[in-house]
Amino acid sequence: MAGHGHHFRRSRRARPGVGQIQQADMVTNRHKYFRWTGRTARITFAYMVAFPALMGYIAYKYEGKFEMRGKRRGDTIVEY
Repeated sequence: MAGHGHHFRRSRRARPGVGQIQQADMVTNRHKYFRWTGRTARITFAYMVAFPALMGYIAYKYEGKFEMRGKRRGDTIVEY
């Protein structure tokens, strides 16, 4: 079968650990390279405020509305 054996070539990866070391260093020193931009502010707002607020609203709106225990085939899950 053609195409096998390309995983063993050394020419593509002369030093295999260098990329992993650089990535580990970047993760360790992330605070040194982080900058507040409009994009990072929007993403932070979305994950720390908007998404939890949306989930809280949905949970509050549908609290007690569905009963999943003791239902049989054909029974509705909506209580009211």
